[in-house]
Amino acid sequence: MLKPPYPIETPRLLLRPFAPGDLDDLHSFRSLPEVTRYLYWEPHSREETRAVLEEKIGGSELRQEGRALSVAAELRESGALIGDLSLFWRSREHRQGEIGFVFHPGHQGRGLATEAAREILRLGFDGLGLHRIFGRCDARNTASARLMERLGMRREAHLVENELFKGEWGDELIYAMLRREWSERASG
Repeated sequence: MLKPPYPIETPRLLLRPFAPGDLDDLHSFRSLPEVTRYLYWEPHSREETRAVLEEKIGGSELRQEGRALSVAAELRESGALIGDLSLFWRSREHRQGEIGFVFHPGHQGRGLATEAAREILRLGFDGLGLHRIFGRCDARNTASARLMERLGMRREAHLVENELFKGEWGDELIYAMLRREWSERASG
């Protein structure tokens, strides 16, 4: 089980549970075609965002395998919600997790997603005791691939035309990090 010590403070962000007042900020980026281009869902209507937010509010703790921890990334200087991070507990037996992240495009290119995602890795390794955390992205999503590389995750696979994605065959990249690699990076 993982119950993060909220809020988690980074130099520029507060990572916290989602709250009902996050609807406008969350919708401001989940409704954008450029945000959903490489994701499994299309731009959300306000009602779809409201339903997603309700799910995320219930995901502030990670109690069992097969569930996800949902964390909001808020700018400390303004209080604006700019990111949506997830840690999926994929296997208790094999101590496997998966990281996911979606950020407002107006706040990209400044290292904020890296700052936040590093804390999600820390929660997975140090808080949940995972052995391996992986991340996946469409091979055309160079921004997500670069983020995982900046985190120190290694590219393990390039799956060719492995999924029918939004009407066309798409490639997928898989990145991963082991607990010992995390520890080496944290101590070095």
